[in-house]
Amino acid sequence: MIQRLSDMNLPRFPLLSEQEIMELLREAQNGDADAREYLINCNLKLIFNLIQRFAHRGYELEDLFQIGTIGLIKAIDKFDFSYGVKFSTYAVPMIIGEIRRFLRDDHPIKVPRSYKEMVYKINRSREKLSLEFKRDPTIKEVATDIGVASEDVIIALEAVQTPTSIHDTLYQDDSDPIYVLDQLPLEKDPNPGWFEKIALKEVLDKLLDREKHVLMLRFFEDKTQSEIAKSMNLSQVQISRIERAALHHLRQILDEGSFDE
Repeated sequence: MIQRLSDMNLPRFPLLSEQEIMELLREAQNGDADAREYLINCNLKLIFNLIQRFAHRGYELEDLFQIGTIGLIKAIDKFDFSYGVKFSTYAVPMIIGEIRRFLRDDHPIKVPRSYKEMVYKINRSREKLSLEFKRDPTIKEVATDIGVASEDVIIALEAVQTPTSIHDTLYQDDSDPIYVLDQLPLEKDPNPGWFEKIALKEVLDKLLDREKHVLMLRFFEDKTQSEIAKSMNLSQVQISRIERAALHHLRQILDEGSFDE
């Protein structure tokens, strides 16, 4: 267990006066990568002191230290001089907030430490190269910078991706949002002949007119959801939901045996 900053084998940097910090902040925000890096290194002790309060959360302090460093970098990049506050006053909640977000959103799937370490290097490289190139770096450029293959960068980034929920929004405009669920194919029916075996006319007549119309276009005229949406002046996601509701109602009717009434 790491108990002292020296245990992390980090280089020692001097404590800066508030005036020195402000000068370095201005230089860093004007694109001076050296000033930015120096500011980070001179505030490592601040990060280390803050992560102590999270020491018994089941995470290694090295991991929390890396997350805290991300918070420090954000504080450097976003510091607003008009606030009239000390940098530490601004940086402390940014660092703590970054750690708390990590603890809250940590992956339910265990990610190997080697991937976490590589992602940390990737993020640092992206920050550095973005300042240098004045644009987002490519995967290849990041890989070259940290000395690994492009494939390794991709694998590491994929490993730490948060699992997607079927209720996540894929697209949102002025109409209804399109969720991941709306783009999933319908489950295969365990009895694929059920649709042909029922008395179609009687069952379909029990549906709402709009549901019946959508099913007739989908399964008898072989129209896509997009084509139906255009013809009915609706969005594709609305057609998807109407289709799902119609099939659900059909199953209810069949289960209840009420189509002969």
